Amino acid sequence: MELFRKRNRSSQTIAEEFVQKVENEARSNLIRVYAPITLLVGMTIFFSIYDSHFFSLKNILNILQQMAVPLILATGLSFVLLIGRIDLSVEGVMGFVGSFMALLILNDRNANDFGFWGVLIPIAIGIFYGLITGILHVKLRIASFIITFATGTIIKGIAILLYDSRAARVQEQWMTDWSMMSFLGIPLITWIAVAFFLVCSIILNYTAFGRAVYAIGDNEAAARASGINVERVTVKAFVISSTAAALAGFVALIRLKFGQASLGDDQMFPCITALVIGGASLSGGRGGTLQTIVGILIYMELLNFLTIIGVDANYKKALQGIIIIVAVALTLSRGRKTIAK
Repeated sequence: MELFRKRNRSSQTIAEEFVQKVENEARSNLIRVYAPITLLVGMTIFFSIYDSHFFSLKNILNILQQMAVPLILATGLSFVLLIGRIDLSVEGVMGFVGSFMALLILNDRNANDFGFWGVLIPIAIGIFYGLITGILHVKLRIASFIITFATGTIIKGIAILLYDSRAARVQEQWMTDWSMMSFLGIPLITWIAVAFFLVCSIILNYTAFGRAVYAIGDNEAAARASGINVERVTVKAFVISSTAAALAGFVALIRLKFGQASLGDDQMFPCITALVIGGASLSGGRGGTLQTIVGILIYMELLNFLTIIGVDANYKKALQGIIIIVAVALTLSRGRKTIAK
């Protein structure tokens, strides 16, 4: 009987430890969700008090316009980060789509005028490129940051060869009209970004694919054992990421009306910064659409405020690096052996 009592006490201790672990995890998740929201509210109040122009309608619309491209990219990247991977090719895909598109529609470099086909073809190529990247990653088993850096460099090089280092200026009237168009005072490009964000939110939160993404990020071995086709889900995540990059190239072209490979330069790391600030984890399994939008708003508000008070651009980049280090240190799961596969 004494043996049974000892086993009972032992099992009770394990049960208590498990319950405590679950409670700690739940508390940690609550902090991860609500801390960025609290930070966003606090920043907005502080910036508005510090400078009365910050919360003006003109500045709010400026922030909404500037956040269009980062929101699209971050939304697509969140799928890849959730499964514990990373996609460094988005800048190259974005630059390729924007520059190639500028050469296919009415421009000052050639006589092409393919209309909307000139928009659809580059976007389709960008999406297909994500499919190829995903397949290479899962079939060759090359780390995602290596394969995507390589494919991103290749497609950016193709973009530069296409326009021969002489960027094309768009002369298509409908694109000029779209760049100035707004609804309820909000720029059209922001509505495009919001529409993409909402579609991805539905996919991530209300489909079997979305649940599989979270399962793989949380525990890939367990997800595979439960019957989830990890390779297929991974490839689809890269396709969504490249779709976002292609759409971002289109939106950037609408805004600037100038096609060149550098359209995508310095776009990815601000998005990753925003994602980790919002509560996403580079080791996978944590994050989502709420964290994405909150992180983007925090980053854009901070960037806008630093511009208003006249902070040098180099200091902004230094601050961005510090934010990435701190945010990754706070969100990285210590039990994981790798950050990105």
